[in-house]
Amino acid sequence: MLISIVMPVFNEINTIKEIINKVMAVNLAKELIIVDDKSSDGTREFLESIDNKQIKVIYHDRNLGKGAAIRTGLQKINGDITVIQDADLEYDPAEYPHLIELIFKGKADVVYGSRFLFRTRIFYFHHLLGNKLINLVANILYNSTFTDLETCYKAFRTEIVKDLKLKSNSFGFEAEVTAKIMKKKLRVYEVPITYYGRTYAEGKKITWRDGIIALYWLLRCRFES
Repeated sequence: MLISIVMPVFNEINTIKEIINKVMAVNLAKELIIVDDKSSDGTREFLESIDNKQIKVIYHDRNLGKGAAIRTGLQKINGDITVIQDADLEYDPAEYPHLIELIFKGKADVVYGSRFLFRTRIFYFHHLLGNKLINLVANILYNSTFTDLETCYKAFRTEIVKDLKLKSNSFGFEAEVTAKIMKKKLRVYEVPITYYGRTYAEGKKITWRDGIIALYWLLRCRFES
């Protein structure tokens, strides 16, 4: 099977080279689709220097947001399984085989890598509370049992994610994609992953406002036809 890795990128000059090297080191048939969302810190210039047939780089001419970058990347994928990979170092590509195993075996349509089922760096308490609230709302609205819908490690059978008609431009992608796969009654699993969380000083971008956006998308998708 060919694995398509979609990597949205915005101002990640400190990590972009290392994360690309880690992705390319994984022993799987793969393609890497990088979407630069109008970086201004040197990331774009680094990406322009890449010469690798397994890597395709797409450039936005203005900053549109993570969800928009992922949608752009999804238009270019060719693989049987699609994995979303952030451009920081919080998630380890060495865990791809674990993430995609159930899809590869035909037992799952979608797999989430949960940060709360395995070893993890101790990180912000208010982020933990926000995640628990978002998971609680999602589980009530969609009769589910998610522990970590906000995880950035998600794997899909490609034909499924291409058919979701995603709209969110922001970090609301995580909630929107979760809502839409649950409404389709797909086979969804969570597996434990390692999480190397970073601080805001190290470049973390998500804020409490993104939690509000996530709740909005959970509610919007639940009640729209």
